[in-house]
Amino acid sequence: MGQCTCHPEIDSIFICMKYNEYLCQECLTCRDPELYCKYRSSCPIWFMTKRKEGWDQEEQAAAASPQIRVAFQPGDKTVVVAPGSTLLAAANAAGVHINASCNGKGSCGKCKLVVAAGRVDAAPTPLLTQTEKDKGYVLACQSKLLEDVTVRIPEETLERRLKIAGMGQAATERLKGLVTTIDPMLQEICLTLSPPTLSDAVSDLDRLNRALKKQDHDVACLNVGLQVIRQLTAAVRQDSWKVTAAVIQHKCGSEILEVRPGGAAASSLGLAIDVGTTSIVVYLVDMADGTVLAAASGHNRQAACGDDVINRIVCAEKDGVKKLSRMALATINGLIGETLESAGAESCHIRNVVVAGNTVMAHLLLQIEPRYIRREPYIPTVSEFPILKAGDIGLEANPIAAVFVMPGPASYVGGDIVSGLLYAGFHRRETVTLFIDVGTNGEIVVGNNEWLMTAACSAGPAFEGGGIRWGMRAEEGAVEQVCIDPDTLDPDLVTVGGMAPRGICGSGMIDLISELLKAGIVDRGGRFFSGKSHPRLQRINGEWAYVLAFADQTAMQEDLIFTESDLKNLLYSKGAVYAGFTTLLKEAGLDFSMIAQVIIAGGFGQYIDIEKAVAIGLLPDIARDKFIYLGNSSIVGAYMALLSESFRREAGDICSRMTYIDFSSNPHYMDEFTSALFLPHTNLAMFPSQAAGRFSSDMKN
Repeated sequence: MGQCTCHPEIDSIFICMKYNEYLCQECLTCRDPELYCKYRSSCPIWFMTKRKEGWDQEEQAAAASPQIRVAFQPGDKTVVVAPGSTLLAAANAAGVHINASCNGKGSCGKCKLVVAAGRVDAAPTPLLTQTEKDKGYVLACQSKLLEDVTVRIPEETLERRLKIAGMGQAATERLKGLVTTIDPMLQEICLTLSPPTLSDAVSDLDRLNRALKKQDHDVACLNVGLQVIRQLTAAVRQDSWKVTAAVIQHKCGSEILEVRPGGAAASSLGLAIDVGTTSIVVYLVDMADGTVLAAASGHNRQAACGDDVINRIVCAEKDGVKKLSRMALATINGLIGETLESAGAESCHIRNVVVAGNTVMAHLLLQIEPRYIRREPYIPTVSEFPILKAGDIGLEANPIAAVFVMPGPASYVGGDIVSGLLYAGFHRRETVTLFIDVGTNGEIVVGNNEWLMTAACSAGPAFEGGGIRWGMRAEEGAVEQVCIDPDTLDPDLVTVGGMAPRGICGSGMIDLISELLKAGIVDRGGRFFSGKSHPRLQRINGEWAYVLAFADQTAMQEDLIFTESDLKNLLYSKGAVYAGFTTLLKEAGLDFSMIAQVIIAGGFGQYIDIEKAVAIGLLPDIARDKFIYLGNSSIVGAYMALLSESFRREAGDICSRMTYIDFSSNPHYMDEFTSALFLPHTNLAMFPSQAAGRFSSDMKN
């Protein structure tokens, strides 16, 4: 490596062998392209010169080709794309959130747009009603652009604020007392160095090390980079030999990341980040006292590539890991910006970050190849991460900010579950606890202070709204509570924010299934009783459906319905979760009677009605006081690890203690799954409170 001939302040690895001179990337042009050079066949400068010519031609060709302008309403976002691009690709390019649960295959019907002006080539689809087609609805992933268009995002698919408990000041109250001693990864150490004299003529670096040693820092394993050494000369002399050193502790030593003048530490902020498959949550934390200064949440933009981790991996194989990394970073950095603006702070003060996410999300965020996670024997590239730097990842923080990524024990049980256990704390107790994080992927842990066993069941995205005709996340307008009058069959609905209904979220779906069963509208096999005649029971596209809200009551002016297919999809999801419980307990030699408590975590965990979840067979029929809600336990565990070295070490210990059970090769899981595809179960003895004949549908069977 040498200094660029034209820019001596820049180091470069590119050397012209003919003239023995270094050139930086800006200067990578052959000086004499017409002269013979014996080094040319292996010269990177020659290669880049010719490649640049090719790039120029490509750019000129792209500029000359016709472009199509797409305007998205509301929001007035505009993007220019090539003819033949899909509306979904245009939305991704414009940064417009469009839910594409099926990764653009045209099978979910979620990416609906209304073409207000212009023409598109829309493929035929049965997933749009005739009423929608008459209104100009199309599926974004199945519509190719023919000319400039203006499209409108319909009311039912507009992105709204997620309903997430524990934001801002409320989070501080909830987290108070969890961490008693604050010990960040990157520490700011204020030092006063002894000025050099003729009798004490040691180097500036030796002087710095000596001052650190006086404060009981181990300098024998202290690493110092070239960039810091370059800072040193000016930094130590600018404020009379008073400096602040930013030091990060690694496993086998420590490293000085920065030395700046002045003997007073600047205000230090931290970030706790939960990178979920569906949504991302960010806490901005004052590292002095642990106060949550601001909090924000939003949809993971990767949802445009599919609802579940398998679709994300497939998308990464097709379009590249970088694409999905950028999508996640765009969401995270946008939320960081929101919290900084709310707190009146600057990103340069963020010096500590903890990220919790499942194994696939962590790999994609860090641009690590995830493809072998979905191939037998399902191995991730890394389970436990070293301390990273924010600048290397692309996070909107100080580039030297230390980043701790929660370790994950397996391909489908990741750092978010380790983070949740850190908060739940049952790994420190003698009693046996069952832990379930209900989300796009259902992760289960059972154990106590002596052992921990874990597994993941493919619950699918149904409880997050995927595969459900009017399913959605817990946003404003989502139906979250349902009660059906058994005599009139009319529902009483509660929506998030008290707004007109736009769809139904996970907790609402659980309520609805339970109420349909109780009212005798569906049977235990998930079939609608066709003998009933009622305006709310309709035959739509060849299948029965229940009308939750008529068009004049909804935000989208269309009937909000729940179909037999929706019910089947939810039965598969709830069956997968319950089969996960029973299979894991059998592997551990236990049954539900031996469980002291059941901890429910996840995006909508705290909004689940326990009685109704038991009624449909999602949760076991045990004493109700054994159930404990934790909500988003992953973000809380990330907060704890952000502030405490002991909790960061404990996270590693939890991960190493967990024994992973692979259900894909387990012969009992499929039997348990099949048995759970009834309401509540084929074996009613497992649900004594339901076997007593409480539901009219039970009596009819």
